[in-house]
Order: sequence, then structure tokens, then C-alpha cells
Amino acid sequence: MATILVTGCAGFIGSHITERLLRREDFVIGVDNFDPLFYGREIKERNLRWAKEQKNFVFFEADICDREAMQQIFGRYRPQKIVHLAALAGVVPSLERPIDYERVNVFGTVILLELSRLYGVEMFVFASSSSVYGADTKAPFKESEPAVRPISPYGATKRMGEIIAYTFHHLHGLPITCLRFFTVYGPRQRPDLVIHKFARYIVKGKDVPIYGDGTSQRDYTYIDDIVDGIEVALDKPMGYEIINLGCGTPVILLDMVEMLERALGKKAKLQFLPMPKTEPPLTHADITKAQRLLDYRPKVRIDEGIPVFVEWFLRELRDGLEI
Repeated sequence: MATILVTGCAGFIGSHITERLLRREDFVIGVDNFDPLFYGREIKERNLRWAKEQKNFVFFEADICDREAMQQIFGRYRPQKIVHLAALAGVVPSLERPIDYERVNVFGTVILLELSRLYGVEMFVFASSSSVYGADTKAPFKESEPAVRPISPYGATKRMGEIIAYTFHHLHGLPITCLRFFTVYGPRQRPDLVIHKFARYIVKGKDVPIYGDGTSQRDYTYIDDIVDGIEVALDKPMGYEIINLGCGTPVILLDMVEMLERALGKKAKLQFLPMPKTEPPLTHADITKAQRLLDYRPKVRIDEGIPVFVEWFLRELRDGLEI
């Protein structure tokens, strides 16, 4: 049993990895500040409901940018491992709030890295993003690409997080694995993300925005596969590594919409719009490195994952809960 700090524990990915770690009887320290950018507080509270019932879980409502608060947590519990998921996420909002994104995603990460150094953390897993690759990376995206042309402040801050993490590894020997997530979906997905948003629009009869001609492709990755990758990375210090976590099979946008229509039993009203500068035409993870280093094998195809997501989505609707 390890003592593990999970930042952003009340979010989509954070609540899932928190539950995985609790079920294997690790002691989990959860940190979340309930930032309202994407979620109402009640959604994150629901995400944490089961975890808060477990004796091996302790929760702190705190901001990772508050060094004093974080130092008190480190000093009291001395975590052995860190899963750092807390961030301001999303491409479009980062255009309007670049300073906030830099503060949370870079400054907040530096605080955690410095405290990890001071308190002798054994393993640090940093949640990065496929957004670091930008729009001109050759597919499939390999970790060896320089990734120096991100096309959003969000992508840029995640790349900066990877770089400063390397510096802490180089100077202090802190074992760090940066995991680049590709379009994660599944139960509890953030309401602003495309599958959740499209499902909501289809059910409500609203226009579904399709950028370009609908042939853009994304490497949709089911939440359980992402959690599998995080778990193995957390238990396997390798010095410093950057590793893609994706499905490895891009899906055309209009094909994804058809899968949602079938699962929901309702046709979508499509509204075709110009492609914005922040939208890459393709994301496609090369998962060779993840297979080699983490024995990572995505198990859930999108035609299997979307019905599971929709089952959760409709259950939330039936229960009268905000989605």
C-alpha cells in the first residue's frame, strides 16, 4: 500500500483513478479546488461521493497554486507518489484566459515538483495532452516529435509542464512520467467535451456544431484504458519519459456522431461551421512506446465505449441531475 496524492481528484479522470487506487487499498490524498470553469460544484461532489466513504481516502479542498496549503499537505502526509491531473483544461477557454492557464498549469506544476523534491517523492506522473503536438505533426504522433508549435495556450502550457518536469528530473533525479492523453471519453466526461456536449445537444434537439466538412479525425480513448495506463506508470519509475496514451485508431467526426445517434435513438441536427484555427484536422497516437514500456493495450473500441457512456448519460438525465 502506497500513499498517493491525486490532484484534480474530483474531475473526470481524477475521480476514476482515485477510485482505482482506493480499490487496490492505497491511501489516497485527494486535492481539488472545485474550479467552476467546466463543472458545477455538485457534479464534482457526485464524482467524489464513493471515495469519501472510504477509510483510506482523505480530501482537501485546496488550490495547487497555494504553496502554503500544499506544503501543509505534503508535510502531514508525505506522499510517496503523485498523480498530477489538476489543470485548467480545454483549448477554446485558454484563448480567453492565457494568464490563468499559465498560472495553474505551469506555476502550479512547479510548486508540486518542488515539494516533491523536498519531500522525497518516489514517482511523479504528470497529465499532459495531445494538444502539445499542434497541427503540423506527422501522423501517427510520436513522442520523439519536437512538439514546439502548439496552437493554443492550453497546449503550450502542457508542453511547458513537460519541459520543467524534465528539468527537475535532470537536476534532482525525480522520477517523472508525462502521459499525453488523447481525447478521453466515458462516464463522468466533462460537459464541455465533444461526445458529452453532442449527446446533450442531440437529446435537447439543439444544433450539433460540425467544424469543417465533418471529416476531421480524433483518437478517442476510453477512460478505463487511460486509467490502466496511469496505474502502470505510477508503479513503474523509469527516470524521465513522455508517453502517449491513446487508442491508436482515429475516428471520423461524422462517424462518431452516427454512433451517438444509434446509442441515443435520435437523429442529430447538424450545423456545419468554418474550421477554427485551434482545431487540428487529425489526432492520432502512436502507442508503440506505451505498449513497450507500460504493456499498454487499449481494450475498449469506440463502438463499445459510446453505448456505455450513453447509458451513464441517460441515467443521469433520468435521475434529474445536471449534466
